[in-house]
Amino acid sequence: MNQAQAVLDFWFHEIDPALWWAKNGEFDRLIEQRFLALHTAAKRGELFTWRDSAAGRLAEIIVLDQFSRNIYRDQPEAFAQDPQALALAQTAIVAGAAAQLTPIQTSFLYLPLMHSESLLIHQQALALFTALGLPNSLAFELQHQQIIQRFGRYPHRNAILGRVSSAEELDFLQQAGSAF
Repeated sequence: MNQAQAVLDFWFHEIDPALWWAKNGEFDRLIEQRFLALHTAAKRGELFTWRDSAAGRLAEIIVLDQFSRNIYRDQPEAFAQDPQALALAQTAIVAGAAAQLTPIQTSFLYLPLMHSESLLIHQQALALFTALGLPNSLAFELQHQQIIQRFGRYPHRNAILGRVSSAEELDFLQQAGSAF
């Protein structure tokens, strides 16, 4: 649990929360230097013992969901662990892990649902973020859900993932706030 706690301490106590949402190369390199070995172990499913506690489950999800986006920014690998993070989040939700976490920690437990390109998953996410009671988290979920309703995917991922964008998606990507 020491490594899992190190992830949580880093994410929730050591860094400025503004870095959670910023595109910052220095921060990305810091995560890579400190956590690449754990990320590799998580991708292999080797952190399964962390799932014995709500905190451990959350730490594994942060490694797969958030750290992937930092370590592999603007590369397809940034999203490669999304299905695994989603499955872990869904299992943690069913296990009642959210009841043992703070609201902000719970928002990160739910984040893989927000990152999903499935409208069905967004219906679940909307209910969870509504019940959580964090207005900013709910607003972001609604914004994400609207994009999925409109396009069935996140257009800002298209170039990174080698997907062809439609004319409507290209037009959308010219708007402020279209990419996360």
